[in-house]
Amino acid sequence: MENEQLLPLISRVVHVATAIVLVGGSVFMRFALMPAAEELGQAEHDGLRERVLGRWRRFVHGGIALLLLSGLYNYLAVMRPAHQGDGPYHMLVGIKMLLALVLFFLASALVGRSQALKGLRDKARRTLVVMIALAALIVAISGYLKIGSVPRTSGEAETAMVIGFWDRVA
Repeated sequence: MENEQLLPLISRVVHVATAIVLVGGSVFMRFALMPAAEELGQAEHDGLRERVLGRWRRFVHGGIALLLLSGLYNYLAVMRPAHQGDGPYHMLVGIKMLLALVLFFLASALVGRSQALKGLRDKARRTLVVMIALAALIVAISGYLKIGSVPRTSGEAETAMVIGFWDRVA
């Protein structure tokens, strides 16, 4: 492997691994931890929730930072040049980024302490299901972008732009 391929590889591995940890943790909390914690008394339940969230908060905040950094690098330095002139690709990436920002907001709200977002924490079961659905949609878009949208060479992109222009004019 050449040195110029090392940083993109590291960035992609960090991005995917971080997403796996955060989505997996959300699925675990919703479908394993929450049902098991219901069997506890209220005081034990509250204590467990505080201990779990205290630890999980670090993963969420650090994970969001890693996803933002690696995602922006992957898009700006690696994928955008390879998909120059590919409007549908960039549209889907934009949708994916907007969905990710909503997901980051919900994840932060669940581990946060703000009274303004207490309603989302009070309905954590529903919030987690929404988060898991958003994550699944983001993964689906990412999968399509990876295998369904083949990067063009610069010459092909220019040809496609010219053909597209004449199709619109005609």
